[in-house]
Amino acid sequence: MPNPMSALGSAGRRQLRLGRAMAGLRRGMVQLCSLALLLLLLLVPGISQPAWAFDNPDLLPAQPTPVIDLAKLLTDGQRTALEQELEDFEASSGWKLRVLTQYDRTPGLAIKEFWGLDERSLLLVADERGGNLLNFNVGDALFALMPRTFWVELQTRYGNQYYVRDNGQDAAVLDSLHAVKGCLAIGGCQVVPGLPQEQWLLTLATSILGGLIVGFAAFPRKAGRRFEWAWVLLLSPLWLILFGVFGVAPIITRTNDLLPLLRNALGFLGGAIAAYLIAQRTLGRYLKGSGET
Repeated sequence: MPNPMSALGSAGRRQLRLGRAMAGLRRGMVQLCSLALLLLLLLVPGISQPAWAFDNPDLLPAQPTPVIDLAKLLTDGQRTALEQELEDFEASSGWKLRVLTQYDRTPGLAIKEFWGLDERSLLLVADERGGNLLNFNVGDALFALMPRTFWVELQTRYGNQYYVRDNGQDAAVLDSLHAVKGCLAIGGCQVVPGLPQEQWLLTLATSILGGLIVGFAAFPRKAGRRFEWAWVLLLSPLWLILFGVFGVAPIITRTNDLLPLLRNALGFLGGAIAAYLIAQRTLGRYLKGSGET
């Protein structure tokens, strides 16, 4: 029985091997991206719940106040201004925002009765003993306007050690509260407004990576062709996720500034052109040399 491979010419066998190699590369890249997404989901912390060590009402103030600063994270001026700000916001909107800072002392469960926390309440607990400074006790009515992912992002953006180190514990508390107030003022948010520098750099990196995949897929593998649309479409799920989902969506959902979007688009285009030219000068020459022999 004749061998099917012997019926193919040398060029046909090279094309077959190249096709198999590209298919294997595509499967490997898809598996790598899936693994990266899984690790990202596992590493993102959930919304931590405040640790009520015990019920100690002796630590509560005698007069009603929306801010209890046991850890002394705020200056007297900051605390007074924040108390007035939260009281005015509750009077105008009906949302009850409360702040508790603690370190080695905590009022525990007594804080719930002291403030009368309900479904329209948000309790921010600042405790530097954990890996993240901020914890949120969120009422059900707030979850209806801002989903769980919002509170996870809020906690990781303002409560992480790097933000606290660069801006201070007081700024972490105040900035997170202002983000919540801004979202409540417009009827809720799906994501935390604003685009931090480190988050934009991540979107830029994924945009460039998506462009590299497009450029590598698009370089011609046969004489007389200038662009391989079939390969670009074949790898479209991968580069569309990198550029569209991770490169564009985080920007347009968090800011109206067009400059980051333009930079990411240029990064995508630059990556595609660079990969196209590099592939032509390396793999393209190899294919051309193989075809001539």
